[in-house]
Amino acid sequence: MSISKKKAEVRIKALREELAYHNHRYYVMNDPSISDFEYDILMNELITLEKQFPVLISSDSPTQKVGSDLQTESKAKEFVQEKHKYPMLSLGNTYNLEELFSFDEKIRRIIDEKITYCCELKFDGTAICLTYENGALVRALTRGDGIVGDDVTANVKTIDGIPDRIPSSAPASFEIRGEIYMPYKAFDRLNAEKEEDEEPPFANPRNAAAGSLKQLDPRIVKERGLNCVLYHILGESLPFKEHSEALMNAKEWGFPVSEHSKLCGSIEEVIEYIKYWDTERKFLPFATDGIVIKVNDLAQQRKLGFTAKSPRWATAYKFKPEEALTKLLSIDYQVGRTGAVTPVANLEPVQLSGTVVKRATLHNQDQMELLDIRINDYVYVEKGGEIIPKITRVELSKRLEGAPKPVFPKFCPDCGSPLVKDGDEAKFYCLNSDNCPTQIKGRFIHFISRKAMNIIAGDATIDILYEKGYIRELSDIYKLSKSMLLTLDGWKDRMAERFLESVEESKKAPFANVLYALGIRHIGETTAKMLASHFHSMDALAAASKEELTAIDEVGDALAESITGYFSDQRHIALLGELKNFGLRFEEDEEASKRISNALEGKTIVISGNFSISREAVKQLIASHGGKNTGSVSGSTSYLLAGEKPGPEKIKKAEKFGIQIITEKELQKIIDS
Repeated sequence: MSISKKKAEVRIKALREELAYHNHRYYVMNDPSISDFEYDILMNELITLEKQFPVLISSDSPTQKVGSDLQTESKAKEFVQEKHKYPMLSLGNTYNLEELFSFDEKIRRIIDEKITYCCELKFDGTAICLTYENGALVRALTRGDGIVGDDVTANVKTIDGIPDRIPSSAPASFEIRGEIYMPYKAFDRLNAEKEEDEEPPFANPRNAAAGSLKQLDPRIVKERGLNCVLYHILGESLPFKEHSEALMNAKEWGFPVSEHSKLCGSIEEVIEYIKYWDTERKFLPFATDGIVIKVNDLAQQRKLGFTAKSPRWATAYKFKPEEALTKLLSIDYQVGRTGAVTPVANLEPVQLSGTVVKRATLHNQDQMELLDIRINDYVYVEKGGEIIPKITRVELSKRLEGAPKPVFPKFCPDCGSPLVKDGDEAKFYCLNSDNCPTQIKGRFIHFISRKAMNIIAGDATIDILYEKGYIRELSDIYKLSKSMLLTLDGWKDRMAERFLESVEESKKAPFANVLYALGIRHIGETTAKMLASHFHSMDALAAASKEELTAIDEVGDALAESITGYFSDQRHIALLGELKNFGLRFEEDEEASKRISNALEGKTIVISGNFSISREAVKQLIASHGGKNTGSVSGSTSYLLAGEKPGPEKIKKAEKFGIQIITEKELQKIIDS
């Protein structure tokens, strides 16, 4: 297509601004507003125009540098930033198998000898660079802008599978790079918690992994269930001739390396590998978005070299996102336990990524207007991270004339109260929390849930108890009697007794569970644990001012206002008084909250043998100084604590991994220091 230089200059400027915006949303905010495929279309258009008009290329163009996850606002620089020893570049990519033949031809013009390609799954996570010195992990940096990255060492040390120490057979100094990702199981759990707390869910596992790695509290990172895969080693005079050999050695040293890599002797074999995984990836327990193809011979890699942005010896083939076209039948408006009203699309059933999709969230009124959606429209549905069904766009060519535009309700679909938009949030809320049946029942369902008070009951039980008029306030759960329960349809003696036993047992739930169970807006399971650990009691939390709350790193204005608002309501104070009288724990258990020091923070210790105190007391000693005790030796073990007559297999394994073996006295010296 012919275009004048003047028009190209205008279009290039617009593309750069749009790509810069999307880079910020993707890398810094972890909240992309377009798909990778749409982003790559914009990037390829910019590349084409810059090739056509080389004089218009500038060093700050997105085509000349990698996307950056660094936060530029001074108040947001919450991590120390360090320079990479070797720049972290990005990969060129394609969605077209034919372009892989061009990639192969370009390499063969330079390399006049046999070429072998190492093919690897492209894990959809966030890049990490680990530095090891003398067998110990000393630094973990994010990609950042490719030159400088955020130091997230403390967070990385909480991730299972990344070893703190490695065997002495490894080089004395090197970097190993890879991807930190969130498996689907952990992603489902995290988003279920967010949805229960009526917070926006993560769009996909990649965003969840990146957001989790940038948490300020390593304890939160540890609970997020992150994993890691490592795929590239860098250093001076490394003893490898091939990339695959380096990976094999990394695996022997205890590093997590993918088992799905394959050596291919031709580009045709590479394409067969891609076709295989384009289907099989749907059965993996983690997200992948493509295949990385690398020249395997390291000498050949050095000869091929780099462009300003990416290596010439590697590229990525990216899978197109799977989507399905189906009909929108109707929209339901669901009321959550905090009063938030969420539109949910009812769809003609359609097969997508191995499951039948019948419903998809529309999030809020703004999203509905952005899509310009109509009843009976045909819509494209994707799975965010191949998990959460979402409507991405409308097929306007199939729209029926006069198709009705859905009208977002002005009144609560359950109790009829006027809906109110809350400040800058996109959601509408029903504020009639004390009389809206759905909200009341939702609070009870949350209260009895396993991660809250863990009372044996389900949604149907709450429904019938509410209909009978037995429950209105959360404290009513503790007023139920066997005679009342036996009036419920189908309830017999043993069923009623088991329910009441679980109600009684719930009084032993830790303070953090009780705080979470109250359903205070923005307080999820992890936040409840953090607040319980900081304030130690309900009274101390209730007395905290907004300023005291926001002084905590993890607490922002919205959470602080939610907490102070909750405790300023006399109805809530009365409810808390009743719950306390029924015996619920409003303070942290003294032993559970006691920590003497952080001397063993981040250390994983295996104990073996007999000691001057009981083994249980040794475990408590380790925990009281911030350490973690595990039962078996692995590459991530920090110390093997050996008493009298330690297990020979544990000693042998510790020596194999180069793990320091210490005595009881040496442990005490570490703690004292």
